Amino acid sequence: MTQKAFTGTIRIAQSPRPARSVLRLLARRPGRMTIAILAFALKEIPLWFLPVVTAEIIDLVATGGEVSTVLVWFAIAAVLLLQNYPNHIVYTRNFMTVVRDTGADLRNALAARLQSLSIGYHTRVSSSILQTKVVRDVENVEVMLQQVTHPLLSSIMVLVGAIAMTAITVPQFLPVYALTVPIALGLRWALGRRSRARNEVFRREVEGFAARVGEMTSLIPVTRAHGLEQTAVSRVSVGADGVRRAGLHLDMLNGHVSSISWVTMQLLGLGCLVLAAVFSLTGILPITPGEVVLLSTYFALLTSGLTQLLMLIPVGARGMESMRSIAEVLQEPDLEQNEGKRHIADVGGHLELDQVSHLYDGAERDAVHDVSLDIRPGETVAFVGSSGSGKSTMLNLVLGFVRPTSGRILLDGQDMQDLDLRTVRRSVSVVPQESVLFEGTIRENIAYGLDDPSDERLRGALVDANAAEFVDVLPDGWDTVVGERGARLSGGQRQRLAIARALVRDPRILLLDEATSALDPESEELVKDALNRLMKGRTTLVVAHRLSTIRQADRIVVLEHGEVVEIGGHDALVAASGRYAHLHATQAGLPR
Repeated sequence: MTQKAFTGTIRIAQSPRPARSVLRLLARRPGRMTIAILAFALKEIPLWFLPVVTAEIIDLVATGGEVSTVLVWFAIAAVLLLQNYPNHIVYTRNFMTVVRDTGADLRNALAARLQSLSIGYHTRVSSSILQTKVVRDVENVEVMLQQVTHPLLSSIMVLVGAIAMTAITVPQFLPVYALTVPIALGLRWALGRRSRARNEVFRREVEGFAARVGEMTSLIPVTRAHGLEQTAVSRVSVGADGVRRAGLHLDMLNGHVSSISWVTMQLLGLGCLVLAAVFSLTGILPITPGEVVLLSTYFALLTSGLTQLLMLIPVGARGMESMRSIAEVLQEPDLEQNEGKRHIADVGGHLELDQVSHLYDGAERDAVHDVSLDIRPGETVAFVGSSGSGKSTMLNLVLGFVRPTSGRILLDGQDMQDLDLRTVRRSVSVVPQESVLFEGTIRENIAYGLDDPSDERLRGALVDANAAEFVDVLPDGWDTVVGERGARLSGGQRQRLAIARALVRDPRILLLDEATSALDPESEELVKDALNRLMKGRTTLVVAHRLSTIRQADRIVVLEHGEVVEIGGHDALVAASGRYAHLHATQAGLPR
């Protein structure tokens, strides 16, 4: 799916009217939709024409007609019935292709939009809720199209056929059919509004429950370690009970919809039969016995189709609510704005922070305040300070995950506010505290996003990351599947693979966020050795709690409350007996 197609799908699905969005999405494939509708019209001919055959045969029997005429009507009916099969296959092939393609378009558009939304949005919204929108809500739209379209088209075909044949045979009876339309529309309006409200409540409960389940699964190690299993179960139970209650309320409403719809339409059908019989018996209208059956059958087909449609109000309401849910993401304005900005082909690695401040939404004071730094290409700069001093915010500012509230950041002399950061990040690698691996092989994880890198290039990265030794002894080597989030590997092994992934990209700027803080001493030494190779010749920004890991940094920036309080090398800062010296003495267990 091209970027243009993504944009088109997003624009259509952003409409505040979900029904219009669905119709416009289907209309994007006019050829297949036209073939599907034509095939449907042909295959449905028996539904509205067989009552004519029945009426003619009854009248032939009542008036003593010819057997040959009966056989002719039989042949006509047989041909109409047999053509249903090939046309039904043509309809299914074309219509369901459109439905499945539309579902894929929506999922791809959601994925593209999620990649465009800011990091701030992703920190506010649970990943489990977003997963529910991509999986469950799109599935609900597909189910709605599958279950509603067929009876809707069928009812339209029957209505057209019934009106046409009645106009030919007993035109005086046409006003009776007109009763069904306002009654059906009235029921649809009365029941549809309540159904929408109940479906929205149910969706919100499901999304909240999904967030709690996602939280529970991610916290299982912590829960188990503290013996809090029952507490976790209880938290999920509250959410499950909310889903149960909202679902039961929705089910009861759906039950009312089904019963009211069925009773109303059956009464209309019965009334039509009685009315046709009275007209025939009293001579008010010249209606034959066959025409009584014809009119009664048509009205029964019509009311049956309308009953089906009314009973599908819950399915339609659920699909429309899911379409609104999808639109919530596609309409979200908190985007990382890159479109139309300058692309960067080469990055030299010169970073300048010019009086940079950043204030998070809802915060009372700046996370970073009036910071000015000139970081030369190839220089290693470490940021240290107590928790909440602004270290991670500094890295997020350089990455563009958050933008300066005031001041500016220059990359090779260009204001990053004017750059397409997607092109900048191709020359940036990040090694976080907890390396993120996806379900796949070691090779796939290292080469992630690269166009078929050579084995020599990958092997070199593994060697330089001190990962080749443990990879070589694995049963399948670098074709070993690492498990979800790298669960089959130790922390040190995952971190070395993350370093290999950074090395193979040959970045100009390297960001290390507590890259060794979660490791045991032996793993830390291997990772530090690998990091030294990775940092060589690259502009490197390091955040570290362990001061022993940053002794070799060209400069150490000490932050407190978002402000720079000291800058210098390790030895000079220790000798200065300032904030850094205090932190160093605390960690080293030295007297202060």
